[in-house]
Amino acid sequence: MVKFGDLIYTQEEAPQQAISKAETHTAKIEAPDTVKKGEAFEITIKVGPHEMKPQHSIRYAEVWFYEEGRPFNPVRVAKIEWEPDYTLPEAKIKLTLQKPGTLYVITYCNLHGLWEARKEIKVVE
Repeated sequence: MVKFGDLIYTQEEAPQQAISKAETHTAKIEAPDTVKKGEAFEITIKVGPHEMKPQHSIRYAEVWFYEEGRPFNPVRVAKIEWEPDYTLPEAKIKLTLQKPGTLYVITYCNLHGLWEARKEIKVVE
């Protein structure tokens, strides 16, 4: 039996037939490297360029945060869904953090599976 985590592709690790898909399926995370504790900041998630037809599209992104020092990680902080033919796989969300950690964005393509992107964020007082 395969562990679920082994089914999520990354730009660094994917089967040979999938590695060519990494650039168009892995989210680009635009976020500051450092934020102030408790102060809202914006992140942008973009996937692609990728077609958005019912037979082949990016259907959703889940945003998770691994918070340093937290006993149970990660925490899901957002889920964004896109509909084929009507939307592009892009979104902006606002977050507030109390501690540093790593943002993970998992995107799902209905043909090419799950893809992980990540970005470390430092938190200062």
